[in-house]
Amino acid sequence: MNLKLKRPIIFFDLETTGVDVANDRIVEISMVKIGVDGSKVVKTRRINPERHIPEVATAVHGITDDDVKNEPTFKQIAKSLATFIEGCDFGGFNSNRFDLPMLVEEFLRAEVDVNFDNRKFVDVQTIFHRKEQRTLVAAYKFYCDKDLENAHSAEADTMATYEVLESQIERYGDIGSTVEELAEFSSNGPIVDFAGRLSLNDKGEEIFTFGKYKGRTVVEVFAKDPSYYSWIMQGDFPLYTKKKITEIRLRMK
Repeated sequence: MNLKLKRPIIFFDLETTGVDVANDRIVEISMVKIGVDGSKVVKTRRINPERHIPEVATAVHGITDDDVKNEPTFKQIAKSLATFIEGCDFGGFNSNRFDLPMLVEEFLRAEVDVNFDNRKFVDVQTIFHRKEQRTLVAAYKFYCDKDLENAHSAEADTMATYEVLESQIERYGDIGSTVEELAEFSSNGPIVDFAGRLSLNDKGEEIFTFGKYKGRTVVEVFAKDPSYYSWIMQGDFPLYTKKKITEIRLRMK
């Protein structure tokens, strides 16, 4: 195994009702837990999102309302899922921008407290795009010389992502092989919340990355315009973003 592990890593992929982290829901989740000894445990589960799956989403992953009507909700599996991922780092394809924020939101909605603060996150797509500028199907063909059958099936995409990373480690000597090195290489910068609405400046202070206060520190903005906190909390922002902003506000007090 090319990947060097200090603790298990979870490669995962989600199929969802859409791409809005704050409002859409998971309909299928697949996880491959890679142990430090190279062992693999695969878990794939369809989930009832408790809402209609739009036809445009079904056209991508093939999952319909009928396919999930008798499946458990995320809230029903959240505690067992939290146990499965405990103490693990994470890897995925475009996972830092989408899958991870979506997963965090689902845990928050289910009121299951999962601490992601000390985890490492390896985004295979970021490595791929910085090196080759392609898609997962092309990446699988390029790195593994295989055609990706059942693309947009969560399990197929998850297994392909792990195989692609193994090949990337072997091919590129400068990306590293430990989770720490790979997470650093595939990072898009020092984000505070997984949706990327907050970041850190060169002084390590939380700043907004959007809106009229973009680039300003959260502390400075709330001191000058306290109503901005209420606007965010009442707005259509991800729950995790609201949680981190609330932590900053409480810290100010």
